[in-house]
Amino acid sequence: MKATIRKAEADDMAQVLRLIKELAIYEKEPDAVEVTVDDLIAYGTGSNADFTCFVAEREGEILGIALVYYRFSTWKGRTVHLEDLIVREQYRGEGLGMALYTEVIKYTYELGLKRVEWVVLDWNTSAVDFYEASGANVMKEWNTVQMDTEAMKKFLSKKGLA
Repeated sequence: MKATIRKAEADDMAQVLRLIKELAIYEKEPDAVEVTVDDLIAYGTGSNADFTCFVAEREGEILGIALVYYRFSTWKGRTVHLEDLIVREQYRGEGLGMALYTEVIKYTYELGLKRVEWVVLDWNTSAVDFYEASGANVMKEWNTVQMDTEAMKKFLSKKGLA
């Protein structure tokens, strides 16, 4: 049985959050999720949403998601960032990931944007293989850099700004 790929609605966000938490467990960060259903509704729905979430739904159950938002590249202009592509573990291998991925690529292309980009963990070889097989360039020479709240506070403290 196939799934329907569509944009998420407010009523979907509890299931979207469940998938986000499932991904956090898979990525060995089970306690890292701080976002709430209310956050997802506030920032992911309405005419001024900060992100777009595509869902793979079958019989009312969300089996996978692809969450994207706009970025700006000084080289390419407006681009799309794929934050997460998640398929519930028991439904992997059914083509849901490819269907969601295809929807993201189509969405970006139809907007006339020049790039879609994302980050993949180097140990997630099945994901790396999936992306490389699709023609994506997995840029192994680039590192992701992040600064969490505590690190920002410490940095600003050293500058006398916090």
